Parts: sequence; C-alpha cells; structure tokens
Amino acid sequence: MAFVYYNANPMEKSVGDCTVRAISTVLNKSWDEVFIGLVVFGYLNKDMPSSNKVWHEYLEANGYTKYSIPDDYPNCYTVLDFSKDYPVGSYILGTGEHVIAVIDGNYYDTWDSGDKIPAFYWKKRKEI
Repeated sequence: MAFVYYNANPMEKSVGDCTVRAISTVLNKSWDEVFIGLVVFGYLNKDMPSSNKVWHEYLEANGYTKYSIPDDYPNCYTVLDFSKDYPVGSYILGTGEHVIAVIDGNYYDTWDSGDKIPAFYWKKRKEI
C-alpha cells in the first residue's frame, strides 16, 4: 500500500482541483469530462463545482454511496491506514479540505497525502 503520484489535470496543475483529479482517477474519466460534469451539477445547484453538495450529487449519479469513517476509529486514522485496510476496490476519500483517490490499496495524488485524516469515503454501489 503506497502513495502513487498521479495528476489527471491535462495542464499538470495541482492547486484547487483535487476533487476533479480524484473523481476522474476513480471513475477512469478524463479530467475535462469530470470537470464539465461538475460544472453542470454546480449550475443546477447554483453552487461551485467543488462544493460538497455538488460533487456528492455527481458521485451519487455515477453509482457511488457515501460512508462515514466509524466513530470508534482513532483520531489518528489516516489515508495510509485506510489504504492498508481496503486493499481491494476503488474509493474516494474526503478529509474536509482535500479529496483523494484510493484504488486497490494505493492512494493517488499529486503529493503524499497519506497523513491526512479522512472523515468519509465513497464506494461504488454493487450492481444487482
């Protein structure tokens, strides 16, 4: 389980677009496609594309469900800990100030965010 440098931004920018980068990584969509999708959801909500309400609705529309990190986990439970505990599957973690992609136990970001404390995560709903 490890940090993997990855930047989905086509201009290699890495400030203010962590939501777009993480979602595009997990959904295997281009940065542009996710950004445009978030802009549409933002327009419909009259809110910014990076607001929690907007990107949460976007993930729900793409088949994801939100889960809270259990209250009995220690306050020092990190992105790295999560990646070790979830070695299979694709997840999007939210810390309250940052969004990170986790795929098969590796966390993808433009910097090593393994010491961040996740508050919640998103996981793809199972197809019936």
